[in-house]
Parts: sequence; C-alpha cells; structure tokens
Amino acid sequence: MALLEYKCPNCGGPISFDPGTQEMICPFCDSKMNVEALKARDEELAVNQDQFPESADWYYEGNGWEPNEQQGMVVYSCNSCGGEIVGDETLGAASCPFCGNPVVMTSKFAGTLRPDMVIPFKLNKAAALASLQNHYLKKKLLPQAFKDKNHLDEIKGVYVPFWLFDADADAHIEYHATKVRHWSDKEYNYAETSSYRVIREGSVGFSRVPVDGSRAIGDTLMESIEPYSMTEAVDFQTAYLAGYFANKYDVDSTESSDRANERIRNSTVSAFAKTVTGYNSVSAQSTNTSIVSGIYSFLSAAYSTFYAFFFF
Repeated sequence: MALLEYKCPNCGGPISFDPGTQEMICPFCDSKMNVEALKARDEELAVNQDQFPESADWYYEGNGWEPNEQQGMVVYSCNSCGGEIVGDETLGAASCPFCGNPVVMTSKFAGTLRPDMVIPFKLNKAAALASLQNHYLKKKLLPQAFKDKNHLDEIKGVYVPFWLFDADADAHIEYHATKVRHWSDKEYNYAETSSYRVIREGSVGFSRVPVDGSRAIGDTLMESIEPYSMTEAVDFQTAYLAGYFANKYDVDSTESSDRANERIRNSTVSAFAKTVTGYNSVSAQSTNTSIVSGIYSFLSAAYSTFYAFFFF
C-alpha cells in the first residue's frame, strides 16, 4: 500500500506543513520549501484510484489477528523505519509512532476521492495551546481535568472532510400574528387584540452549505463552530496534510444530501421568520419549502474540501 512521504532535499529529514509561514519546514536543517513547489508530487493522485489498491497486508509476529480485530482496520509499514502504522480504514494522514515521520496514505486521496480544496491550518500546536489556555482563564468553574498539562499535550491537528452544497429553495409560509393595544379610563383597563394572517413567499439561494463527511466526528459539533472561512480555501495538495491527521470521507454525497436539505430548509424558515416584525406574537401556521435546484452529486453541486481543526 503506497505511502507518500515528504523529505527534505537538503538533509533527507521529514518535512511538514508549518501554519505560521504556510510553507514546508524541515526541523533538522531549518530548510523551507514552498508548497506550490511540491505540486508535482500530487499529479499522480489525479489518476484513477485503482492504481492505489485498498488491500491491506495483515501481519503480526506473534499471535494472529482475530477476524473481528481486523474489521475496519488497516496496517501500513513506514518507509523510513519499517514500523507499523495502525489505523481505521478512513485514515488518510498520520505520523509514524516510532520515528515520527509524517505520512500520507495516497490511496485515500486518489482519483474521485481527491478533495477539490483545503483550508490549511493557520495556527501551529503551540499557538493553539496558548489560545486554549487563555480561553480557560475566563472559566472560573472549569474542572481541573481540562487544565491538566498532560491532557493539553494530547491536542492534535486534524483535517476533517466536508461536502459543500449549492441550492435554491422556494418557500410559502403563512403565519398567525397578533397586535395588542392597551388603554384605560376612569373605570376600566382595556386590551384589544387584533389578529392577522401574514403570508411570506419567495426564494433563497444557498452557496457552499457544509456537511461533515466523517462519521467519527458529530455533525452537531462541527456545525457549532461555524462559519468556516471559505476565502482561505486553496486548491488541495497532500503537502498540507504532512504532519497532521486526516481521514477520507466515509459519508458520501448522497447520504450527506439529507443533512444538507435539512439545514437548507431550517435556514429558509428562519430567514422568512425574521421578516415578520412589528407584532406582539407570531406563530407559523403552515410551512411549504422545496429545493428547486441543486443536484447533490460529487461531480456537480456537491464537492469536497478539508477543514482544519485541533482536537484532543
């Protein structure tokens, strides 16, 4: 199984992507290389993924793997030291646990599996830790476990696969709204309630609605940290993955479209509700929304990208 490694042309040491300089850095001789200069390494991934077979070589010098232990797992052999890199079948980038060499599993990003874009890391691990610790200072009741240094040292940079959807939505929504007027005289206090039938109808366009393409990370978690800055997206290159963890998608565009439809409908209803103002109360009586354009497929309206996050 093919592993792609990035080596320093000057000393042969492993190089990885540095968020601070947005370049490839060698920690041994301090050499720097532009990511674009390594673009040729990615050209072979544009071919059909059949050239990068997914079959894994299972081996262990001791007791053999049980069938249930092999399920969903893959073993790679590090090209630098020969050590085993064990991960699940979606693992796309990691580091050798023995020599620390950053590797990219080429079969995970070949052919139709190749993302279109990537948002590279902007913070390195040290900067991410400093930002997190500064955030903790404002949380007086935070459990000590969150501040424990051993816990924080486990922070990892992970690229998460996403599908992006473009679509237009039509909606016809009817609301029941009320206005209440109060006044009084010498004898009584009065309240007059007027009821209104409010109708809103129109279309809303959506561009690049993100849907998490990994089962390992919850959709709700990823949506809670939106929005993502698509202005920082660049053409995908495996060099950006060097030194970090990454998974290929295991939720395809067809399955992700259900989540996209749900997000688009909810956003449409929310956008229309914000236009009904000036009333004391508003409640939706009937809601009719439909997706009128946007074919959810990998080749047209849906396309993939990687977002960068730190997890621990």
